[in-house]
Amino acid sequence: MAPVLSARDIAKAFGPIEVLTDIDLDLEPGRVHAVIGENGAGKSTLMRILSGHLAPTRGRLVLDGRDVSFTDPVAAEEAGIVLVHQEILLAPDLSVAQNLFLGREPRRGLFADDAQMERRAAQALAELGADYPPDAPVRRLSIAERQLAQIARALVEPYRLVIMDEPTAVLTPIESEALFAAIDRLRASGTAILYISHRLPEVKRIADTVTVLRDGRHVTTRPCAELEPLDMARLMVGRELTQLFPEKAFCAPDAPVLLEAERVSVPGFAEDVSFGVRAGEILGFGGLIGAGRTEVFEGVMGLRKRSGTVRIGGRALHARGAGEAFQAGLAYLSEDRKGKGLLLNQSLATNLTLAALARFTKGAFIDAPAERRALDRAFEEFDIRAGSRDLLAGELSGGNQQKLLLAKMMLLEPNVVVIDEPTRGIDIGTKQQIYAFVAALAAEGKAVVVISSEMPELIGLAHRVIVMRHGRIAGEVAGDRLNEQDIVTLATGVGEGAAAAA
Repeated sequence: MAPVLSARDIAKAFGPIEVLTDIDLDLEPGRVHAVIGENGAGKSTLMRILSGHLAPTRGRLVLDGRDVSFTDPVAAEEAGIVLVHQEILLAPDLSVAQNLFLGREPRRGLFADDAQMERRAAQALAELGADYPPDAPVRRLSIAERQLAQIARALVEPYRLVIMDEPTAVLTPIESEALFAAIDRLRASGTAILYISHRLPEVKRIADTVTVLRDGRHVTTRPCAELEPLDMARLMVGRELTQLFPEKAFCAPDAPVLLEAERVSVPGFAEDVSFGVRAGEILGFGGLIGAGRTEVFEGVMGLRKRSGTVRIGGRALHARGAGEAFQAGLAYLSEDRKGKGLLLNQSLATNLTLAALARFTKGAFIDAPAERRALDRAFEEFDIRAGSRDLLAGELSGGNQQKLLLAKMMLLEPNVVVIDEPTRGIDIGTKQQIYAFVAALAAEGKAVVVISSEMPELIGLAHRVIVMRHGRIAGEVAGDRLNEQDIVTLATGVGEGAAAAA
């Protein structure tokens, strides 16, 4: 079958550094082609070239057998090629429907046909299991809900090639299954799909063909049926991977409670949430999109209005902002590391020391040598990999951005660490490192909270998991009940009646 789009000898250099070298790729109609690799392997650069966001340094693109050059993403969309970004690129002051059709609005006379846009948007959202209306303002949506809206944009028009970059990074398995069903329908209609993901089991679930990149070069392209997730991981990292999750450290049942929440409510998001986390314990928080997990801890941090009582080390915390929470010994790593965790247009040193700036000032001036020494230690302790210490934070790969954010929070020397989606958009090799860092925090006697949409992550890391549903705690699982079935039952409420009857 003739490819919709082919890449031939594609290379891309930024200054003297070549990040892609002689890449060939064929994207066929009615097939899902996955591209996998560690952070920095060149996946994002390749997809941006295919979708008109970047021009290759050399090589060519072939569309329907003819050489083509896209001047910008609009030209690529006009040719039937659309990119679903991992980063949220929606206009927050417009509705979901307006975003889905932005720049290509159907007309009714001289005006945009709002009724048609909302009808078609509602259909696309329903295909993905999204439960918010198409006229909802984007600014009121959670990050996961915005991601569903971005994916829906690719469903409202009959594109020939849909490129998806980490589409399930903030989705739970249940929401991901709705996406996979939509992909199956696109595949059946003859659409070609390029799928980029670090979640190797879902690559196995959805892909027909897999291409592996490493250090900007092609490693192999093989039928997905020939590869298991562990095989993919070995090809990605070029080495054997030992056990992904470290052994859970013992947590004494009488260890002091370092973080305690009592009947915490965040208006519109969560109600009557109570829990405690002991020294040396990793407590997981699971639940579906919109369950209120993130909002509870934004309330704890003073980033949202909340009622109820929060105690750190037995002392009441009345935080009116992150700074007061930091001073009390509570560190929080946001799920939105690019939007809320880091200043992407600032230096690595500035980002590292910002939360603990008082330690790096002399009078009214920044102690630049001390900042540099701290950055050197962070590079070594957290294995931050970059060609230069002088890069901007936005120039790091996703995995190295997360390591920088973790190093930034550890400069505060907290007793309690809350990490929201610790490995979102991160390759398997870096995941292994992040998991080791999290386990080490607990082993040092810190109380750790991990909020995650990945059930294997919760099960592999946490001593116990609290599951939220519709803004309330639905239950807690530990020991033999710390498994996917029990977590899903609590998160959805499905099967609870049957379980009670049994």
